[in-house]
Amino acid sequence: MTKNLTATQLFAIAFTLAGCGDNGSGNESVTNPTAAHSTSGTDGASETGAGTTVSVDPSKPTEGSSGDPTTTTTGSVGSTGDATDTSMFIVPNDFPGPVDGECDVFAQNCFDGDKCVAWAMGGGGAWNATKCVKETGKKIAGDVCMTEGGGVSGMDDCAKGNMCWNVNDKNQGICVALCTGTEAAPKCDPGFACAIANGGVLNLCLPACDPLLQDCDGTDVCIPNLEKFVCVLDASGDGGKQNDPCEFANNCDKGLICLKIAAASPDCMKGSTGCCSPFCDFAKQDTVCPNGTECVQWFDPMMPVPPGFEDVGVCSIPA
Repeated sequence: MTKNLTATQLFAIAFTLAGCGDNGSGNESVTNPTAAHSTSGTDGASETGAGTTVSVDPSKPTEGSSGDPTTTTTGSVGSTGDATDTSMFIVPNDFPGPVDGECDVFAQNCFDGDKCVAWAMGGGGAWNATKCVKETGKKIAGDVCMTEGGGVSGMDDCAKGNMCWNVNDKNQGICVALCTGTEAAPKCDPGFACAIANGGVLNLCLPACDPLLQDCDGTDVCIPNLEKFVCVLDASGDGGKQNDPCEFANNCDKGLICLKIAAASPDCMKGSTGCCSPFCDFAKQDTVCPNGTECVQWFDPMMPVPPGFEDVGVCSIPA
């Protein structure tokens, strides 16, 4: 189903990012509330926990707003070998938030010897809750890790403040750091951006990137998350080309983003949730956009644009 995983490796992350968020410029990315993870065929997904879906607003370019993690997670966080054989989706921006009585993944407010983790309460492939579990290992970001019971079980051998990400069908992944600080003011090490997804139960420090350069490792793609862009796994499979249908932010090839069908080219497949459209340089205007679209600034020009992203645009039907 994805280029980087086996047929049984997909997890759902609810990111409000590329194609899922509203950047205020009129375009949103695509999202699918049902994006799920599956360990061995469940929903055709895989056992990694790196997926994120995104939803798009016909009137705006895909933007980064919350998500899950999505994406996204990518094999670029020190992953090696099979640890990269996983996928990343970006789930809908209406993904249900955490329930009362859960622990706080930022505050790590569990008893000594325990850690607060995200997991899939009630089964399925999407992290939708948090819980306290025993800290059974001391592995940190970049270390190869193992999970117990699958990628969304919350049980792994990473140290408190870390999570086993990009888990493959052998329950092996790579530890990534959780964001510190608070949800309102998250912090990550230089070179990383905090991706908050799935109602706030996921808070991952993922590699930051530039969508115009698509400077993520390997085949990982650069998609929006809040006011930054993060690297996530390419979940486009055999599709993902310009004007191909999509439903997740990372369902498109490098340099493309999944836009809501109403914001994309009229050449896209009618009836699809979204459509792959290219990022473009808003300042240079040197991209040949698909039929019916033009290069529109990604961030709302009427609002403060994050430094370094003034030139980021997307081929979209103007609002």
